[in-house]
Amino acid sequence: MNDKASYTLVKTRWAFLIATFFGAGCGKPGPGTWGSVGAVLCWAMYGLAVHPSASGLLIALGVGIVLSVVLGVPAATVAAREAGVEDPGFVVIDEVAGQWIALLGMPFDWKHGVIALVLFRLFDITKPFPVHQLEKLPRGWGIVFDDVAAGLYALGIGSLLRLWI
Repeated sequence: MNDKASYTLVKTRWAFLIATFFGAGCGKPGPGTWGSVGAVLCWAMYGLAVHPSASGLLIALGVGIVLSVVLGVPAATVAAREAGVEDPGFVVIDEVAGQWIALLGMPFDWKHGVIALVLFRLFDITKPFPVHQLEKLPRGWGIVFDDVAAGLYALGIGSLLRLWI
């Protein structure tokens, strides 16, 4: 069954909206990249609209991360079950959580946004140890937490890069 046919089977509206990050996961090609780009755009829109301090941006990202994980695990579980696919590509709330983790502590400018995006996508796609092993967690936990780990890798490398950039 292709991914489009899978997401048409998701009947629980709240789960579909959260799991796809309000439709970003329906983007083609590469729904995970669309989810990550959506997360960076939310970060950018918040920064441009509110002009938060560095600590204000950090708090907003922290709240977003907590919400994306707390709501994302059950939404991913429901969406995957209803679609009949273990880890459907259209579920991108995990990319949102991981991308926001990668953005933690980054200065608010386009250069650092792009660095966080590239690093997160690199670690999400390559899945270095133990990222790949986290996919084995049950249901939505495995869907979400491998991307949380990829976000932590991106955060670590991004933090080191900030020392020179």
